[in-house]
Amino acid sequence: MNNTVLNWSSGKDAALAYYKLLAHNKYKVTHLLTTLSLEHDRIFMHGIREKLLDIQAEKMNLPLTKVKLPASPDDSLYKDAMSNAMERLKNEGITTAAFGDIFLEDLKTYREEQLAQINIQAHFPLWEQNTHDLVHQVADAGIEAIIVCVNDKYLGKDFLGRKIDASLLNDLPANVDPCGENGEYHSFVYNAPFFSAPIPITMGEIVHKRYTSPDGNTQWDTGFYFLDCDVE
Repeated sequence: MNNTVLNWSSGKDAALAYYKLLAHNKYKVTHLLTTLSLEHDRIFMHGIREKLLDIQAEKMNLPLTKVKLPASPDDSLYKDAMSNAMERLKNEGITTAAFGDIFLEDLKTYREEQLAQINIQAHFPLWEQNTHDLVHQVADAGIEAIIVCVNDKYLGKDFLGRKIDASLLNDLPANVDPCGENGEYHSFVYNAPFFSAPIPITMGEIVHKRYTSPDGNTQWDTGFYFLDCDVE
């Protein structure tokens, strides 16, 4: 079997990818890898506290590699940090890196090209699957997750805290991908069949943050609502 590191976002897609990998006789997930904000000790775009990430890894009984980066790292800084992390993992026996990406072709190509430079294979367990079906697969697998971040161009803050299940599909606007694959929303997994026990979370305050491109590109003038979660 190929020793595999799973790029762990803390959300439903990474969890479903892991669930599928568990049933695969070619890949054995031995490590998790997550990028976090250096300034805030939170997962990028999900806004999840580092300690909740640590608890997830503990419940999965897997070692976690953390890559901490500044809020807006340039491409060279990101590449160097990820390359160094992957080289260390390679020295620990990793031959494959798995991702929960579904249909972002440019991102898939980027990951494959970067990993090829250090002779690590990329694997995408959810690639090009129907995202409506994937939401049902999340629920059917017993993966329990809530929405913790929404892009305010697509969803209102009333979606924060919503569970990822079939009823959510009925309420999502037509222009929102069921899995939020275009960044419409992000989630946090608090229970799964591969957790040793559920994570008892509390839902705290809602924070709104606006992100703008330094070059003034209005395409990146976007606001996000975050639900601050903690452990009971």
